[in-house]
Amino acid sequence: MRGRFAVSGCLLVAAAVGLTACGGGGGGGGGTKAQGNTLTIYSSLPLQGASRPQSEALVNGMKLALKQANNKAGKWSINYKSLDDSTAQAGKWDPGQVSSNARKAAQDKSTILYLGEFNSGASAISIPILNRATIGQISPSNTAVGLTADVPGAEPGEPAKYYPTGKRTYVRVVPKDTIQGAALAVVMKDEGCKKPYILNDKEVYGQGLGKNTQNSLKTAGIPALANEGWDPKAPNYRSVASKIAGKGADCILESGITDNNAVQLTKDLASGVPNAKIYGPDGVCESAWADPKKGGIPTSVDSKVECTVATLDPNSYPPEGKKFFADYKATYGESNPDPYAVYGYETMSLALDAIKRAAANGNDRQAVINALFNTKDRKSVLGTYSIDKNGDTSITDYGLYKVKDGQLNFDRVIKAKGASA
Repeated sequence: MRGRFAVSGCLLVAAAVGLTACGGGGGGGGGTKAQGNTLTIYSSLPLQGASRPQSEALVNGMKLALKQANNKAGKWSINYKSLDDSTAQAGKWDPGQVSSNARKAAQDKSTILYLGEFNSGASAISIPILNRATIGQISPSNTAVGLTADVPGAEPGEPAKYYPTGKRTYVRVVPKDTIQGAALAVVMKDEGCKKPYILNDKEVYGQGLGKNTQNSLKTAGIPALANEGWDPKAPNYRSVASKIAGKGADCILESGITDNNAVQLTKDLASGVPNAKIYGPDGVCESAWADPKKGGIPTSVDSKVECTVATLDPNSYPPEGKKFFADYKATYGESNPDPYAVYGYETMSLALDAIKRAAANGNDRQAVINALFNTKDRKSVLGTYSIDKNGDTSITDYGLYKVKDGQLNFDRVIKAKGASA
């Protein structure tokens, strides 16, 4: 999930991360072995702003997985360092801070893996830096398709421009947005939507997911009336709502992130298009959007909104997943943890497993990267999955969540018909 700033072309990415080129060639420079008997795993997540609750849940999940492994991966001791990729001034992830975090990990000779980013746009910055340092990266939440594949929703030059060495170093444990777009289309059609209207927040995540959903809606026989951008800095969206009402829309997709004024947008759409159902993707399916106590939408809007996220009800998970929820409750006292807690746990678990599978070469960055991409039929808290050559997971199920009294409540599993992982 999660949005990112608009990047157009290889040169802008290069300027943002300090790269000298965006083509193939080059390497990590020198050997690829991390130094010392204790290996370091970094995470980089926004610990300030609207995404803070989700990031804290991710970190808690990571810490739990490491604790249960006794801070070990095979014969190697593991040191975990949590970094903040947000700033107080930005109130969300910040490009400069992301770059600083990635460089910190790249310059640390004990680094073996990097867990992050939360936002797809942040990963667009950190992937090239870590790629040149031959450091494997696992994201618990990125869904923007262009990070891994040249498919509908990707921008020109994606994904090649993120891998200056020509080798892949990035994987993710959540499905990409071709899957989420198909899931959203399934929900809309199943719930009787005839005239869908798409708004996107003008960031690559929002724009890409908007395109993916638009394609899936067309395939489902209910083409979108429009796919337009909203201004994240607008004081209100009454004119936008009036325009959509005039088009006769009976459902609206907000394709973007909470940080981009999605709460105000939702309130104005609910008021100005009262008969339309409002759908949100995982970019808004969080407490900062749903809970008025955390600045979210008022409870009077609850019945009008639904959202998707690749997290299911605890009872829908395999035994490994059910054990996680029990252990999380015992450790942190939360019986209904944030949907991203389980992804934090699996991200760290996969990292430890890859190091362990690299065996005697568990301190070799390239060997651990190879192990990540050789992940096949892994039985995990999320279910059984594999990682493909692009770094994508084979998991395709999404959860549909409804809001009641400011709380996200799991409704049902959505099977993304017609989408490929």
